[in-house]
Parts: sequence; structure tokens; C-alpha cells
Amino acid sequence: MLTEQTMEKLKSLRLDVFAAAWTEQQKNPEHVSLSFDERLGLLVDAECLQRENRRLGRLLKEAKLRLGQACIEDIDYGPKRELDKSVVRQLATCRWVQEHHAVVISGATGTGKTYLACALAQQACRRGHSALYRRASRLFDELALARADGTYARLLARIARIDVLVIDDWGLAQPRETEKHDLLEILEDRCGNRATIMTSQIDPKHWHQLLGEPTLADAIVDRIINRAHKIALKGPTKRKDETITI
Repeated sequence: MLTEQTMEKLKSLRLDVFAAAWTEQQKNPEHVSLSFDERLGLLVDAECLQRENRRLGRLLKEAKLRLGQACIEDIDYGPKRELDKSVVRQLATCRWVQEHHAVVISGATGTGKTYLACALAQQACRRGHSALYRRASRLFDELALARADGTYARLLARIARIDVLVIDDWGLAQPRETEKHDLLEILEDRCGNRATIMTSQIDPKHWHQLLGEPTLADAIVDRIINRAHKIALKGPTKRKDETITI
């Protein structure tokens, strides 16, 4: 048996799960018969698993995903959606996050844009990346408040550090001039440095028209579209199915 002093040292090293797992091993005859290396391996595995779960929980909490239960495994590939499973499988590797690319998801209301965006962000968290979800309108409101109270630069810097930024429902309304500049600031920080997910009911080929001013539109579209994986969701709204199920 480990001495009480050794148990206290394990706890001081924040190896509580290691200590608890060792105690459980002592109660299990099958574990007692294992070699030292095998038992040590099980103890290390228990500690690592707990730390990974704790880290994932923290990342998901900080991400504030609108659909926290969304995950890659539950994505619907119904034929009417025209969603390519091989594309999602490739995105699930999170190589696009490591290479600082973007994902642009377009489609009519209710086609599952938010679910797919949240599922990709959750997958990034599972791979150890930080994420943050914001509806476009809420993001611009936060930036407007930050500009008013003098914390604008600090907020931009915090956003710039996030590995995966989800901007949901962009383009629902004609963007104001300040919102265009805010979006450009965000994308300028992220282009080539961090990954971004944007969802919109507007087809990306019409974003120039939505943004209006040609020079600003070129700058924004160039920073998000040219390095983006584009997904266009089709089919009827899925919200009707959810209402019927409920």
C-alpha cells in the first residue's frame, strides 16, 4: 500500500485521479496480478483521460456553442441536403484548423448551417483547439460596446487568439459601415493565422453585392473566400421535422 505521505504528495502534484485509480487497483484482484509496468500504464492512462476530459469540458464551455450537442457523428447526410460525406470526413481531421483555412456554409434557413458549424467547432475542441461561437449580430453589438467603453482593441486581440471562430447567420441584414470595418479587422487578424467558420443564407458569390463598397468588399471577400472550404446545404427546412418530433 502507498503510505499516507505518498498519497498526499500525489494530491499536491494534482495527480488525484492517479491516486484514486491506484486505490481501486488494490481492491481488484485482477489488477494485483498485473506486472508493475502494466499497472503503471493503467494509472497513467486514467490520469491522462481525466485531464483530456477536463480540458475538453473547459474548451466547450468557453466556446459557448449555440448547439452544444452538435457533433460530427450525428450529421444528417440525407440526399436532399447534397452534403458530401467525404468533405465532412476531411474537415473532421481538423487539418483545415492547423492550416488556418476557413469554412463557409451557405443555404436557406433551416437547412442545418448552424448545426454543421457547431459540429465542426466541437470537433476542433475535441482535437484540443479553442473555439468561440457568435451570431454575427451579437458579435457586432459586442464590438460596438467595446468601442464605446475603450476595450475595442482588447476584444479584437482576444478574438484573434481563438483557434476557430464561428460567425453564424452573417448577412441577414444589410451590414452597417462600422460592421463592415469590424468584419475586416477580424478577418485581417485571422487570415493565415487562425481558422474561421462563417454561415450565411446568402450565396458567397453575392457577398460583394451585399457589402456594397467595392474596395472594402474585395478586401473582406479575399480574406475569407480564397482560403475557404465552401459547403452549400440544400433541401427543405429541418426545423419542421424537429417540431413534429417534439
